This record gives sequence, C-alpha cells and structure tokens, in this order.
Amino acid sequence: MVARPHGGRLVYKVVKDSRRERMLREVEELPRIKIDRNTAVDLENIAHGIYSPLTGFMTREDFESVLDFMRLSNDLPWTMPIVLDVSREDAEFFDEGDLIAIYAGDTPLATMVVEDIYGYDKKEYARKVFKTDDPKHPGVDRVYHKEDLLVGGSIELLNQLPNEYERYTLRPIETRVVFRERGWRTIVGFQTRNAPHIGHEYIQKTSLAFVDGLFINPVIGRKKPGDFRDDVILKAYETLIANYYPRKSVVLSIVRYEMKYAGPREAIHHAIMRKNFGCTHFIVGRDHAGVGSYYGPYEAQEIFNEFPDLGITPLFFREFFYCRRCNGIVHEKICPHGEDARLRFSGTMIRRHIMEGKAPPKEVIRPEVAETILSFDKPFVE
Repeated sequence: MVARPHGGRLVYKVVKDSRRERMLREVEELPRIKIDRNTAVDLENIAHGIYSPLTGFMTREDFESVLDFMRLSNDLPWTMPIVLDVSREDAEFFDEGDLIAIYAGDTPLATMVVEDIYGYDKKEYARKVFKTDDPKHPGVDRVYHKEDLLVGGSIELLNQLPNEYERYTLRPIETRVVFRERGWRTIVGFQTRNAPHIGHEYIQKTSLAFVDGLFINPVIGRKKPGDFRDDVILKAYETLIANYYPRKSVVLSIVRYEMKYAGPREAIHHAIMRKNFGCTHFIVGRDHAGVGSYYGPYEAQEIFNEFPDLGITPLFFREFFYCRRCNGIVHEKICPHGEDARLRFSGTMIRRHIMEGKAPPKEVIRPEVAETILSFDKPFVE
C-alpha cells in the first residue's frame, strides 16, 4: 500500500475560505518578518506536508537534536535543519508566544506562533550538516549568510508563491489519491535536476521492474549557470515518457525545493520527502545530493544503514554507462571490459553537443529527447 506519512500523519497547514479572509485582514496588525525565496519554499513544503511531521520551523530542541543525532527530539529520523533565521533587530519586535506575520516581499505568506527564539553557532551548523565549514561549499555559504537568530514555531499558510509550473504540480494529498486510483501498492520515487539521458532511463526502468509505479519528481528551483532550465527538463521528460514508457506506469510531478548539497544527510531528507508523497521506495544513485569532492561517491547510500526505521526502502545504483563490447547499457558490477570500451553519460559531453546544436550520440540520449532539447533557443541557465 501507499507509504504512511513520516511520523504517521500528513501535515496540512493551508488556511482556506472565510477564515483565510479574516486572517488576511488581521495580519496587517501583526509584527512581521520578511523571508527569502529559499525559506519561502521551505514554508510551503511544511504547509503541504512534504516535510511531515514538521508543522513549522524548528525549535532549539529539534534543531540541536537534528545536528547531533540526525533525529527529531522525539527520535524520529530527520537529518536537515528546517529553520527560519531573523536579525536581532527584527527579533526585538516580538516575544515567545506572539503571533507574527511572515512576508515574501509585500505578500503575506503565513502566520506563525513563536515558540522559541535562539542563537546558534554557524560553524557548528555547517560542520555537522555538510561535514565541512569551507565557505566554497554552496550550502555552507548559505549558512554563513543567515541571520544570527533562529525562530521556531507552528505556521499556517495564507498565500502560495507564484508557480509557473502549476500544471506539473501535485501535492502529497493529491499524489496519494493518484497512486491509489491507479492501484499502485508500491511506488519508487526518482529525484532529478537534469534532462534525462539513457543512464537515468535505465535506473528508472530497472526500479520499475520491481514496483507498481514510478514517480518522477524533478526539483524546480534555483539552478547554477550551465544547468538545464526547468522548462527544458520538464519537456524532455514528457517526450521520454510519451515515447518510451507505458503511460500508466509513470507519474511526473515537480517539487519546488532549493538544493542544500548536503550529500548523505540530504539523501535521507529526499527519501523522507518522497515517503510523504506516498512512495514506498526511493532511488539513490552515485554522489546523490553531492557537490565537488566533499563526499565519497557512494556515501549517500551508506548512510541509510543508520536508519533502519526510516519507513521507505532505498534502491541503490552504481553508475550506468554504454559498453561498446557488451553492446548495451551496463554498470561496473556486470561489465568486465575496460574504460576504452565504455561511453560515459557525461553531463559535460551532453552540454557540449547541445551547445554546438548537435544531438549527443543515440547511445547517450534518446533522439526524440535530444530533438526536444534542441528546439529551445537557450536550453541552459545563463
């Protein structure tokens, strides 16, 4: 059956109808803080249950427990701090127990009951979560740029962020209905930040051989220059599914989420998110959620040994490649041939071909997918 939400209950903190109208009037009188887009995305994910069992931003007790033990204070597995940072100046306008308003620009996004206001050590945060305090690590750099105080407490969402990909968006309350309507008892989740190459396809189809359905869940959000644009990724996946998958075996839906690049810790977090969508299994590949050389290539798989009570089954994969002597897609556990016979699915090589207006080799990317990508004047983030 569809996986139970993490912690046993799917959180839903979206205010609707007449109560929302009343709260939008009252919010004008509340102390307010403004948040950046990254924090606003976390806020939405709390409200829609993607971060179940969290009902708000972490209090000190949960924050410190996550740093030290990778568990919430109630011992439930949880690896990534979900926090709201505020300046000391802003914190002077409210106290514990107050109701405050959270804004994105001029839009009131949510209200929050302040349960805790506390300081923290940024280097300790960085070292424990990212295994480094090197400011060149993008996640560490974001921690160093946070304000000096954290505020914890339960939230209620009043407004959604603008979403240009609404037609690709399913919340956990909706994916669970879809999975049940299709009669899926076992579902494997696949996270991606790239247009699909044949290595991705083989990982997905190998997984699909063991479960009822595949949930392809691209991460939509801030990308670095040279990454595929979000709309390109979605169109490429639509093309792949239309041409190479049984239509009833796949659900494609985005998740808005800002990657933290925390390697092994973030792999666990990604699995929990897909468990909340209803997945029973989750694909963990080589260097999942990694960046640079901060983590070992399979460290994100090894960490799952520490969480036998996670409630979702990880599926581990080695790197796939095309072998000219095997004449097919293989990986190192089943291919005896040397590197000279192997054609790797190199992102650099794929980008070079696309930038030159040429389709990558058919052994690397499906021709229909390449054609879709090449139909965009600017397929990459600039």
